[in-house]
Amino acid sequence: MAAQTRALVSAQWLADAVRNSLVGPKLRILDTSWYLPKTKRDPRAEFMQKHIPGSSFFDIDECCDKNSALDHMLPTPSQFSQYVGDLGIGNDTHVIVYDTNDFGSFSSPRVWWMFRLFGHSSVSVLDGGMKNWLANEYPVTSEYSKPEYRQFKATVNESWVKSYEDVLENIRTKQVQTVDARSAGRFRGTEPEPRDDTLPGHYPGAINMPFTSFMDASGKELGPEALSKLFREAGVDLEKPIWATCGSGVTACHVVLAAHLLGHPGVCVYDGSWSEWFKRASPDHIISEGEGMKEERQ
Repeated sequence: MAAQTRALVSAQWLADAVRNSLVGPKLRILDTSWYLPKTKRDPRAEFMQKHIPGSSFFDIDECCDKNSALDHMLPTPSQFSQYVGDLGIGNDTHVIVYDTNDFGSFSSPRVWWMFRLFGHSSVSVLDGGMKNWLANEYPVTSEYSKPEYRQFKATVNESWVKSYEDVLENIRTKQVQTVDARSAGRFRGTEPEPRDDTLPGHYPGAINMPFTSFMDASGKELGPEALSKLFREAGVDLEKPIWATCGSGVTACHVVLAAHLLGHPGVCVYDGSWSEWFKRASPDHIISEGEGMKEERQ
């Protein structure tokens, strides 16, 4: 499976691996749950109470650039290597990521993307996440034993990460399609952003594809036909370059995953996303239908 790792694995596949005691140095499971502060959920505490047997907790607020004023921006390759090595992951480990969100997947595609960004292609998202795992009545546990440290050597594909300046330049040149994975209300400026210091809206030229649209009601990823239709109806050409954005670089990775599943692995992520854009952009680069949003911004 290593050479051509599937981007998704089923709950059935993972349950079999757990039952056959395959979790270890060659197969690691990570609970990558993350929630916005407003949800008042503590994913680490939830992990300690209940997780897929053999899994460890991956915290995107820990494995990040601590010097950035923005939340969970990407760590350096050496920080990433140290962090995942501490979770018992080596360069030959098949990593399975999942999260506990009610949608099925929320933050796990971000960690899937991070592994790939840092040169590790042997990584898969658990299709349907914990939601689907529990629906199938597969086992959970509160037991945890820390894996033994393994050496991990990261390389980084910097071309996959886009900056504020890149997006600003692209607004001028219109060379690349940019897809925003936030909800339609936040994108249009009619629903509030979850961060108190940020108003909703989007930047010129962005196309809205809410991350929830890539999953069905059970939380599983849509099939290839339905995914292709989503991109087509949004007016996004998968044959041409795409950059993904969202609130803070997390759900943007659903766009990357969906394109990857359709055979287009190179979607880039604007890491700072709307959190950074709103703080730095001039008013004419903030498009919002929201009443009073414009006035507040001026």
